Amino acid sequence: MPVAHSTPTAVALTIAGSDSGGGAGIQADLKTFQAFGVFGTSVITAITAQNTTGVYGVHAVPVDLVRQQVEVVVDDLAPAAVKTGMLATRELVEAVADAIDAHRLKAFVLDPVMVATSGDRLLAEDAVDAVRTRLLPLAALVTPNTHEAELLLGHEVKTPEDLSRAARALVELGARAALVKGGHLEGDEVVDLLWDGSHEYVWRHPRIKGREAHGTGCTLSAAVTAGLAQGRTLEVVVGEAIDFVARALESAPQLGRGSTPLNHMVSARQHV
Repeated sequence: MPVAHSTPTAVALTIAGSDSGGGAGIQADLKTFQAFGVFGTSVITAITAQNTTGVYGVHAVPVDLVRQQVEVVVDDLAPAAVKTGMLATRELVEAVADAIDAHRLKAFVLDPVMVATSGDRLLAEDAVDAVRTRLLPLAALVTPNTHEAELLLGHEVKTPEDLSRAARALVELGARAALVKGGHLEGDEVVDLLWDGSHEYVWRHPRIKGREAHGTGCTLSAAVTAGLAQGRTLEVVVGEAIDFVARALESAPQLGRGSTPLNHMVSARQHV
């Protein structure tokens, strides 16, 4: 059933970059929180100049201002779940890790945003190790695509079998669970795999043909965060998130000249 339009009681926080094109980042996260009936708060880590064709400029927000954003939001609007997206620099990764730890933020979903759909780099090379060593051990769930998993682990992720090995390796590095997304793998079927440290869950669905889209990773991790904020179990909210992204992609509005944004107005939890 669709989520009813009612007053939200759960609060979720996104710590991520702003997408001026509205298809990814903070904008996609807040749209997704709204779709799932959760009140969204935000900490902006970077301002980007981007549209559907690419990223044309990135300005990282000063570290002190990022810290201050977290402090004032958490003090007044304590989130039941939090996610991170684009963090841009090693200094920001470390500051966000410190803040998550200091404020004891729970139900942390780590979306290790490193490269945009357009191929533009969104995380400095020297920040990858900080994501691996500082953020992964704090994460209730990490949600890399295959490219991001390869950067975090240092080995190829090219087959469905590799998804399983990668998810287990990420949990061994400290995450409590890992969802490795197989959208970049070859084939007519998309495979996504969740390992929670004791059980493996696999979702398979036909690849949606047509125009390239962007914001899928942000949207999926935001949907998971919304579900965790409402106290739902991990395997349930991951399934709901995958379903939501698939329907949002299937009905994407085909805006712009490049990778279209998703349709965040589809009903949440409709066909799960």
